[in-house]
Amino acid sequence: MSEAVATAPGKAPSMGLFERYLTLWVALCIVVGIAAGQLVPGLFHALGDATVAHVNLPVAILVWLMIVPMLLKIDLGALAQVRAHWRGVAATVGVNWLVKPFSMALLGWLFIGHLFRAWLPATQIDGYMAGLILLAAAPCTAMVFVWSNLVDGEPHFTLSQVALNDSIMVVAFAPLVGLLLGLSAIIVPWNTLILSVVLYIVVPVIAAQLWRRARLRHGGLPALERTLRTLAPVSLSALLLTLVLLFGLQGQQILRQPLVIALLAVPILIQVYFNAGLAYVLNRQLGTEWCVAGPSALIGASNFFELAVATAIALFGFQSGAALATVVGVLVEVPVMLSVVRIVRATRPWYERGRRAA
Repeated sequence: MSEAVATAPGKAPSMGLFERYLTLWVALCIVVGIAAGQLVPGLFHALGDATVAHVNLPVAILVWLMIVPMLLKIDLGALAQVRAHWRGVAATVGVNWLVKPFSMALLGWLFIGHLFRAWLPATQIDGYMAGLILLAAAPCTAMVFVWSNLVDGEPHFTLSQVALNDSIMVVAFAPLVGLLLGLSAIIVPWNTLILSVVLYIVVPVIAAQLWRRARLRHGGLPALERTLRTLAPVSLSALLLTLVLLFGLQGQQILRQPLVIALLAVPILIQVYFNAGLAYVLNRQLGTEWCVAGPSALIGASNFFELAVATAIALFGFQSGAALATVVGVLVEVPVMLSVVRIVRATRPWYERGRRAA
């Protein structure tokens, strides 16, 4: 959800007004959604019940409006550049796919399943844990271009790493989620999960790449940039409308348990700092240049929360604990990632000393 254009790695993306204050917009959506849900509950329940084959049609439309513009930025041809930064790629892939989902499952089990259990509604415990797993099971796609720019990251590495993660996600997301939900003793609706992967990953990736090639063929990079600028507010608006809809249906539960959001944020915050730090230290030990290690740490820590929200709603419904847990990830994403950016920049002298020693 940024205005960065992945086709121009030399161009410095910036954080726009909406991205910079995303946490504020999400907070406003919480207020608006809860208030509207109390005023016109029938409308929200009608939208929540508009499903076909376990897929909520309003959410499916909104998710496509969210995801396709972001995937339009990704040049899968950048996969050819992976070998040029193999150390950073190895560290990031290891953290994204071998550590982060499992560390989140462990943190969810520890905090939600045990330490915070007494303060949470008993019927939603499994849902909260499922939402946390979904949040950690897919690495971020679009915002990482902004984070990379803020740490003076190597743009070719960032682009190739995101392209690789998107390719892995097509085949690994469903099996990984199914495995971790199974380990958490949560029943996996496999048909719905596979349908969600097809609808929210496979089809959008194909559609975005075909659209991207068409824009580049008929107008080149300027035409693609114009399209991305036009679609940027559409993508964010779709996310915010999804959140209003979600909180409209979650409102009564949140009003009864306002502490839930703060408690759900704890494992999310811990896993972000843990995985960012792990990727950063791994790159230092491997002797990777700082301009690669910075974005590697940020990609290793951030989440594809749009996909997580959509999948949680498809699998468990609007009023589930899983859907609420993924939205908490949206709420904390920007402030926590900006703090990671500051840490990475402040520790550059320490990093360079260790890298030279390695």
